[in-house]
Amino acid sequence: MKIAYVTQHDPKDIAQFSGVNYYMAETLRTYSQTYEPLGPLDMRLFKLLKLKEFYYKSVAHKSYLRNREPALLHYYAWQLNQKLKQATTVPDVIFSPETVPVAHLDCPQPIVFWVDATFAGMRDFYGKFTNLCSETIRQGHRMEQRVLERCSLAIYASDWAAKSAMHHYNVPPEKVKVVPFGANIECSRSFDDIQQIVQSRDKIVCKLLFLGVDWVRKGGDVALRVARELNAQGLRTELTVIGCQPQIEGALPEFVKPLGFVSKATEAGRRTIQNALMESHFLILPSVAECFGIVFCEASSYGVPSIATKVGGIPTAVKDDRNGKLFPLDASIQDYCTFIIDTFSDYSRYTDLALSSFDDYQTRLNWSVSGKAVKQLIHDHVL
Repeated sequence: MKIAYVTQHDPKDIAQFSGVNYYMAETLRTYSQTYEPLGPLDMRLFKLLKLKEFYYKSVAHKSYLRNREPALLHYYAWQLNQKLKQATTVPDVIFSPETVPVAHLDCPQPIVFWVDATFAGMRDFYGKFTNLCSETIRQGHRMEQRVLERCSLAIYASDWAAKSAMHHYNVPPEKVKVVPFGANIECSRSFDDIQQIVQSRDKIVCKLLFLGVDWVRKGGDVALRVARELNAQGLRTELTVIGCQPQIEGALPEFVKPLGFVSKATEAGRRTIQNALMESHFLILPSVAECFGIVFCEASSYGVPSIATKVGGIPTAVKDDRNGKLFPLDASIQDYCTFIIDTFSDYSRYTDLALSSFDDYQTRLNWSVSGKAVKQLIHDHVL
């Protein structure tokens, strides 16, 4: 199978899209006969559209999304056609981790994409997609409809995103598939390694980990209130925060350990995240909006159960009593505390959940397994 991998950005840049582009590219490189990266693309027009974005924000007080502009989509398509003419081999399939660059691409090859959301699903869900101007709404839906009609296979990371494609854009179910993303983290750990890691965790102090760059969207306030209430109820609890600074009034409580933003691009950063995951009992991320959550896969790879919310694509990444526990958005702080106390106080129960979390990573939430599934889907439905 000869794949042309299309991205707006450099697929070798691990910092883009939390590393998804990089790890997806490496996975497809493994399972393809020939891998040809068609990116990065020229972004000059995208940068020029910043002026239009500024106008909407300052004058119309609306949000405008530059990457849904038809002129930009046509420019991307033109660039890709030029790159395809210059490719060293003729690809069997055009593959992209984004819908934007291939939205207006007309080529003889089938187009396949693997993403975590639709435009309709994102609208009024993430902050960037709220208060949109009518032009962006119109262009966004038109782009999404076009790329879904043009593609041969639409692969989504979650059931939530797949259902959105079928419901909002009337895509035939046979064209839509679900394959979870994998963990954007290197893992050579064995089951025995995880057993040792789990048993070496503190049996007295419950260590919670909040790992995210957006304190508000990812529910940092709930995580903090849970940690405070656990301490109040007699369970010594620490909350480590990586990725952002806690947004609270006054001084931080002593039980909060803020580490700020930590980059996976550096060895020191990777070591910091690794140590935090090895020591933590639970990842707590009660997000109010989330398309999937790569971090849940990463936590599972260390045998760390996830505590999260039933929103967006999270229910595909986190399964109750398998690799964590899901709560409704209106769950009380006590609901969270009861689960944590009951699980932590019975360490054999906690150990079972931690080990099944790692098993879920091995069998479902890693790029190798997902890559094989995508390769098979392409063979079965495209080639």
